[in-house]
Amino acid sequence: MPSGMSPGADPAARVDALRELIEHHSRRYYLDDAPEITDAEFDALLDELAGLEAAHPELVRPDSPTQRVGGAVSALFTPVTHRQPMMSLDKTTSYEELQAWGKRMERYISGEVRFTCELKIDGLAMNLLYEGGRLTKAATRGDGLVGEDVTANVETIRAVPRTLGPGAPDLVEVRGEIYMSTTAFDALNDRQTAAGERTFINPRNAAAGSLRQKDPAVTASRDLSFWSYQMGAIEGGPRFTRHWETLEWLRDAGFPVNPEIRLLDGLEAVDEYCRHWLEHRHELDYEIDGTVVKVDDLAQRGELGATSKAPRWAIAYKFPPEERTTLLRDIMVSIGRTGKATPFAMLEPVVVGGATVSLATLHNQDQVAAKDVRPGDTVVVRRAGDVIPEVRGAVLAARPEGLAPWVFPSTCPACGQPLVRLEGESDTFCVNVDCPGQQVQRISHFASRGAMDIEHLGERTVRAFVEAGLLTDVADIYTLDYDRVATFEGWGPTSVDNLRRAVDASRDRPLANLLVGLSIRHLGTTGSRALARAMGHMDRILAASTDEMAQVEGVGPVIAASVHQFFALQRNRDVVERLRAAGVNMQGPEAPALPQLLAGKSVVVTGTLAGWTREEAEEAIKGRGGKAPGSVSKKTTAVVLGAEPGAAKLAKANELGVPVLDEAGFAALLETGEVPSASQDPGPG
Repeated sequence: MPSGMSPGADPAARVDALRELIEHHSRRYYLDDAPEITDAEFDALLDELAGLEAAHPELVRPDSPTQRVGGAVSALFTPVTHRQPMMSLDKTTSYEELQAWGKRMERYISGEVRFTCELKIDGLAMNLLYEGGRLTKAATRGDGLVGEDVTANVETIRAVPRTLGPGAPDLVEVRGEIYMSTTAFDALNDRQTAAGERTFINPRNAAAGSLRQKDPAVTASRDLSFWSYQMGAIEGGPRFTRHWETLEWLRDAGFPVNPEIRLLDGLEAVDEYCRHWLEHRHELDYEIDGTVVKVDDLAQRGELGATSKAPRWAIAYKFPPEERTTLLRDIMVSIGRTGKATPFAMLEPVVVGGATVSLATLHNQDQVAAKDVRPGDTVVVRRAGDVIPEVRGAVLAARPEGLAPWVFPSTCPACGQPLVRLEGESDTFCVNVDCPGQQVQRISHFASRGAMDIEHLGERTVRAFVEAGLLTDVADIYTLDYDRVATFEGWGPTSVDNLRRAVDASRDRPLANLLVGLSIRHLGTTGSRALARAMGHMDRILAASTDEMAQVEGVGPVIAASVHQFFALQRNRDVVERLRAAGVNMQGPEAPALPQLLAGKSVVVTGTLAGWTREEAEEAIKGRGGKAPGSVSKKTTAVVLGAEPGAAKLAKANELGVPVLDEAGFAALLETGEVPSASQDPGPG
């Protein structure tokens, strides 16, 4: 039963309703540049309509949305007829469906089939027409036959060649995707926020809106990019037998071709490629919503042909959607361990990225204002991988009339004291150090796995102990009244004894863990380890000046100033002394007297190593005088490659010719200070 139909409903009535709904959302997307639903939700409507039409063939009409490609052409732009139609793609979401596609191909062709696999860029499809080697027309896909003339805007995009040089075909259509990188998207939204203007919901909508401007200067200011992936019509040019050859020609002609495209044998390898990018999609500086699988042999493509709207020789392997729309019930504010007041959204529960989401972050006061989201709005919610869900923006067309803007509170919801926004910062804070909201968060963080790792002391338990007066700060953990703990519901002799042993064990944690646990603003795990290694003892940190701490590699002036300010407060020093009296370790590892073989060298670690944790590998580099940054650049000496590495880092290393080492090569580098002569150059596929 389709999701929108109730038992006993009339299929014809539902088909009519779906067509009307799809037409409405097509107009909102293609003509108004103001979509009301996400791409995934639009696809779900199309899927439901296609399912009903398959079950009731008598209801199929030639003008049905399932029989057409794309959407209408806006009257704002001159229509352009493509020399060769720009078709849509059928889609799959599983290996079983991929195999079924392969079986269907066997009806039309025989022999071995090789596949080119590409990333499905989340942008705007574009057709570039070159005549006599010069760009003469750039058009959107439109309805597949007729698109919109956006030549003047596309000419502002640096990645699009204006001329093709000697030997160019008399005429060639180059297809590709105009997109906005996530870096450019974040920078654009930062500029929008600084200017007091509304932010964009996602890179795809930002790219589409930026390209479809009447003023090319607006497009030029938006830092758009382009990947080429296909040829359309070609006259008077080279003859090709394989798609891979056309990609090589495009690259040689000056078009950007995505470096992650692979030529693969068999659907198992194709499925592995798809699964790889499903897992690693967030390591890219642009958004993808799947992969595209194409038959490589052009003669086989000719045998396969096409349906009315899609080629049989290609299919899109779609990833689970990461954006959905839902109702914003309310906006609340939480108080963190440093007093930071963070607005968050209470949502009508919705499944996003495979998980049910009912809460999502709104980051800070400026972000709420820039996104202009209000309780009662329909909002777009995004959940990418393990990242905390966030509200990307409101669907303005669905906003109820008279909905009032949300106002950031002036007092702390936990203690009622005034909230303060620090000068030059976007964050707002409760500065009451006795705020119960901060107390619970600080103590919970102190006991967390990344800090002192005190099992059985989670946030719920901490909250109960704070409310009962057993805990007021982190030092109280070591003077807990276990007799009173035993009176709490659910705390028998065994659980009390387990908590006691966990607290006792935490006294011996490294100094770096203690520094993490103290909730010093800006000081995280890396900075804590750097301070502990360089200073060697809490007393040296307490006595150090801001300048002395700032000289420590991995610390810097901002962290140093924050640490110095924290320990300048007597109440924080008193907590340290009570921890010392309780037997908590105050001593850290002295900086090892290792030969500085990597001085002046920069080594990037990516992926999981068998012999080191990521932190240990980076410490080994820094301990020998080297730097261990998180990104690859021209200054990088080598990249150390573990299992499941970051694809973007590996691609950058290959692009810049940076040596890539396996674990044996890394060990040799640490021992000699020199990059071994043999290095790897692996990649997916």
